[in-house]
Amino acid sequence: MKFMYLLSAALITAGPAIAQEVAPTPAPETVTSEAAPSAPAPSEASTVQETSPSPVVTAAAAAVADEPKCELHIWPAERFQAMTTGWLGGGLLDAAIHADGDKARRSQMASALDPGGQLDALQKLDLIALLKLPASKIVTHEEALDRKTVNKILTRRSDSKASCYSELIVTDVLYTKAAMWGRSLRTSFILRQFDASTGTPRIKKTTGGNGLKIFPAKKGEDTTEADAELVSIFQKNFTEATENFAKQTGSTS
Repeated sequence: MKFMYLLSAALITAGPAIAQEVAPTPAPETVTSEAAPSAPAPSEASTVQETSPSPVVTAAAAAVADEPKCELHIWPAERFQAMTTGWLGGGLLDAAIHADGDKARRSQMASALDPGGQLDALQKLDLIALLKLPASKIVTHEEALDRKTVNKILTRRSDSKASCYSELIVTDVLYTKAAMWGRSLRTSFILRQFDASTGTPRIKKTTGGNGLKIFPAKKGEDTTEADAELVSIFQKNFTEATENFAKQTGSTS
């Protein structure tokens, strides 16, 4: 009995030591409810790529960019002439007979084709195409050039510095009536095209002429139709003149 008692006591004493020798089962790795902070979602602003602002083209800037580099300057005629010849075939006697009538016709012409009327009539045509010029800005001059200086002054008649520059000058507007040929209007033009490198113009001169059926209006009659015909024939004369210009090479004197 004593032996059994001692054995039991020994077993009781050794029990805890044996228990300590058994390695405890490792607890499973736990994931806490507090998750690690995630990367913030990109904001709407951060997803937009930065772009350089596109240049703003104003209407004024666009107009300047589109404006032709060439210029066409136009001067109207200052002189109107009327000449009627009867069966006498001209001369001093014929001139004296028709002097009063021609004076009245010059006055009617100057009214229908005053400087503003000439410029307006020309601008209603496609001047650049008819003259076969490069795209050009049209500049009009209300004051006619002195007829005596037109052929003498070879430099530019305006203060423009444009490198591509031309001048159209109306020099004479002439009404004629001949006993055998009837009435007509003749108009003389000069085209001067300047070379930027030399400053010397190429000069072309010509005349256009066409018949009249209504002008001049009779004394006391309304002049509306006669004036309209005069403007129309003036335009027709210019169109004819441009055809003559196209056949010329131009001179430098």
